[in-house]
Amino acid sequence: MEYRRLGRAGLKVSALSLGAWVTYGGQVGEQVAEECMKEAYAAGVNFFDNAEGYADGNAEIVMGNVIKKQGWRREDLVISTKIFWGGSGPNDTGLSHKHIIEGVNNALKRFQMDYVDLVFCHRPDPNTPIEETVRAMDLVIKQGKAFYWGTSEWSAAEIALADGIARQYGLTPPTMEQPQYNMFHRERFEKEYAPLYRYLNYGTTIWSPLASGLLTGKYNNGIPKDSRAALKGYEWLQKGITEEKIAKVRQLQVVADDLGCSLAQLGLAWCLKNPHVSTVITGASRASQVQENMKALDVVSLLTDDVMERIEGILDNRPS
Repeated sequence: MEYRRLGRAGLKVSALSLGAWVTYGGQVGEQVAEECMKEAYAAGVNFFDNAEGYADGNAEIVMGNVIKKQGWRREDLVISTKIFWGGSGPNDTGLSHKHIIEGVNNALKRFQMDYVDLVFCHRPDPNTPIEETVRAMDLVIKQGKAFYWGTSEWSAAEIALADGIARQYGLTPPTMEQPQYNMFHRERFEKEYAPLYRYLNYGTTIWSPLASGLLTGKYNNGIPKDSRAALKGYEWLQKGITEEKIAKVRQLQVVADDLGCSLAQLGLAWCLKNPHVSTVITGASRASQVQENMKALDVVSLLTDDVMERIEGILDNRPS
């Protein structure tokens, strides 16, 4: 396993990590989650990503139970949660001071932990002043309930504003962003966020590196009934599965075949190739998927300049 610094922070995270989105506590049960986490841990994964909104909090319960059962040393793990969607009450969502403090406290109870390493603002909240959010996150850090805080799917302008407010008032600034990034979704990461890497040395924990399974080829002949895109409440994923993208996926499969790797490994390695990616959050509903994903590290060295240009020719979506 390769370990990378999380931006300007001294923290090191595994280049490949494991996330709980959709699967844990929802799509799969605790036994399958345990098998996947064990496989990832054995491969050197130290970062496990979660959120209060995943399976209505059940994902945090499952992950906490697995860690406790395995007896893993807490210091060997980097655990995250994300705050925004905590329930149906009027103050159970968003990034108000009240919900951030209560959301973190509730997450820690579900995890059965005294602290998380990372806490993210899961989305920007237009109904809460950014200064209020920054002050609440600073309090979470100073209380020792998290070590670092960051954002997820915030605009570069919002992130810069939060950083400026923190520095103006002597508060803890955000240090990382969790954006979607993959071969088909790259404009924001590569273009809009460029100043964040240059001036703030921002770290990134990217999600959906395989475009919710599209870059595995499993949607080439339709949507399987047991796939993520077929789940109730995830119909929006189907909108991103277009004939144009599937045609490109088929061409990318040829590249993967020439390199002797799977299409999924090619997609993960392509993300790892970007120096601004701190860690690639993978998802898995089977231990065998974890095993396959971890081998993507060996594919990175195969992505020469010529191969990358070949891929760019297929994608034809490089940000200007």
